[in-house]
Amino acid sequence: MYYSLFEIFSVGIGPSSSHTVGPMRAAKRFVENIRKTGRFQDVEQIETTLFGSLALTGAGHGTVKAIIYGLMCLEADAINPEIPYISAVERDKILHLGQEKPIPFDIQKNVVFKMDEFLPEHSNAMKFCAKDINGNVILEEVYFSVGGGTIARQDEISRRIERKPFNVPYQFDTFQQLYDLCVKHHLSISELVLKNEEKLRLKEEVYRGIFKIHGLMQDAVDRGMKTEGILPGILKIKRRAAGIYRSLEQKFQNNDVDPLMIIDWINLWGFAVAEENAAGGRIVTAPTMGSAGVIPAVMRYFQRFSSAKSPYSIDEGLVIFLTTASAICSLYRTNASISGAEVGCQGEVGVACSMAAAGLAAAMGGNLNQIENAAEIAMEHNLGLTCDPIAGLVQVPCIERNAMGAVKAVNAARLAMKGSGEHVVSLDSVIKTMYDTGCDMSQNYKETSLGGLAINVPNC
Repeated sequence: MYYSLFEIFSVGIGPSSSHTVGPMRAAKRFVENIRKTGRFQDVEQIETTLFGSLALTGAGHGTVKAIIYGLMCLEADAINPEIPYISAVERDKILHLGQEKPIPFDIQKNVVFKMDEFLPEHSNAMKFCAKDINGNVILEEVYFSVGGGTIARQDEISRRIERKPFNVPYQFDTFQQLYDLCVKHHLSISELVLKNEEKLRLKEEVYRGIFKIHGLMQDAVDRGMKTEGILPGILKIKRRAAGIYRSLEQKFQNNDVDPLMIIDWINLWGFAVAEENAAGGRIVTAPTMGSAGVIPAVMRYFQRFSSAKSPYSIDEGLVIFLTTASAICSLYRTNASISGAEVGCQGEVGVACSMAAAGLAAAMGGNLNQIENAAEIAMEHNLGLTCDPIAGLVQVPCIERNAMGAVKAVNAARLAMKGSGEHVVSLDSVIKTMYDTGCDMSQNYKETSLGGLAINVPNC
């Protein structure tokens, strides 16, 4: 099924698309559904219950904060970082439901964590319940955060439906179908995606939106390179990007250049965005928050180091990069998952790496086979990647993993471009393998902080 570029790359507040963006959207949708009952003014109590992965790592991932934003019906783009929304709720024990109706709200009592209970549909589950003054239920709904900020209500996910398919000219479920459509209609992957997007919105809006996404990504890179300090949470992790940036600039000024310095720059850009995300900054999902540093880092690599060898202008290359990457993400969302709570970090950094490799190969003039090969190489060498954040924070190993994913994506694209595109493993087969591997993976390694580094490294 075709997923729009603008649902794959969406703006949100860090540090986690599944644990922050998704719950925020679910809470907002719940409030909107209360309004539809005609009993909004009767609400006197809201209770939220978090299950499974959301409960186990929700504190470190900012889930409670996100739910409060959602119940207030705030939009990520409109949140003013100068306003202490959460501390005001903590202090006054009052929440302004939908920014309109004040109701009693004690975070310690009105948000319940059920860490040992996993709902069968998905690991990231939450239940909202609205009651009147007499304790009678006005509305109760269960939602699941299925990856990348996408949500599904219980009646939707039980049918494996997140939404109805878009009415676009080119629908595809597999890379083979995408390949055949491109050949039949004499289109590149990028051109096919653009035709689909232009069916959903005006052409001018499509291009304006693509460059806005790119601009927000690169803004996060720039902020991360300039900001110092300690990341929030008990780990007290020092931000490293600004120091790396100063070191690289000094070496450049002193003409102290080594052959592998390009890798240092890619690492820097991956770190910069991942640190901004860990600090709760405004980030673009790519395809998730936890993996949001990979694609911006590889895009900046394209702009700075490889665009001169591309057959396209920089702007053309950026459009080709993002549209191609979004098509690859559609395949993972259709046939596997981009949720760390469902398939481990292979579904987050692994998918981001695959998307970035394909996007870079396309921007460098790669053919369909080379683009597939790049995406396949990138995922093949992320298979089995676990999600085991220490202390439930999107910091260790997540920040370094973004940098490693970006470097791996560049390498995958370069390997693919050195060949004709012939390869033994298809992208479709590696996507299936990723999903099978995720299903076989122990729940301890799927964003629960119950295994791996999360239990073997002291965190306080």
